[in-house]
Amino acid sequence: MKPVFSFQGGETPLLVSIPHSGINVPKTIRTRLTEKALQLPDTDWFVERLYHWVVNQGAGLLVANYSRYVIDLNRPADNAALYSGPGTGLVPDQLFDGSPVYKAGSEPDKPELTQRLQQFWWPYHEKINSELQRIRERFGYAILLDAHSIRTEVPRLFEGRLPDLNLGSNAGASASPGLVAAGFSALNTNVKYSAVLDGRFRGGYITRNYGRPDDNIHALQLEMAQSAYMQEEPPLFDQKLAAEVAVVLSGFTETLLRWSPV
Repeated sequence: MKPVFSFQGGETPLLVSIPHSGINVPKTIRTRLTEKALQLPDTDWFVERLYHWVVNQGAGLLVANYSRYVIDLNRPADNAALYSGPGTGLVPDQLFDGSPVYKAGSEPDKPELTQRLQQFWWPYHEKINSELQRIRERFGYAILLDAHSIRTEVPRLFEGRLPDLNLGSNAGASASPGLVAAGFSALNTNVKYSAVLDGRFRGGYITRNYGRPDDNIHALQLEMAQSAYMQEEPPLFDQKLAAEVAVVLSGFTETLLRWSPV
């Protein structure tokens, strides 16, 4: 089996986490998925390609290799709800559109859920935690950017079209106000892209759990509308669109790297 994640260490206070772009599904799970789920429609397609250059900026890069249908790394281990209204859980049984992930009668039981936590969820989170601790020990503070994307229109989850760039700080609780303001300003300077702060996506479990500014660990989530960098149907990376938005993303991460708490 492939490793749970891929990791490249950094030499700056910034760690970028990409928990939802993985497309691997173990055969024991794949054979039980519906035809629609086998297409992995809710994947954060190609996000690892969007951010590959952050290692050249000196940031660390952590990328999950397995699909969110195996287990959702951005949900709490106890499966507590993060948002009001429709959503998906730790081990999703519904796609974003509400259709089933599993063929009838083949849903995972409790022992399997526990096994998936141990095999996939905990190693990823242990790596985030250990790396943030290492960074904070070296620099005095750490910054975590959790990078995501989603289809521009998902009626079951939100109304209308999603803004292009959706920055989440858990309503200001997961990062210093100065860092949040600087990051959002960097995203909101290009008129081509719409941007919003703490809108529909305020940050998932990773942002909320690890963002502890009083302990000198700051976390932000950036959820990008997929139409900003790809063709959504079928999933197809668009080099031209991606290159254009990469200019904004690069400026954003450079802004995070320039910031310091003092």
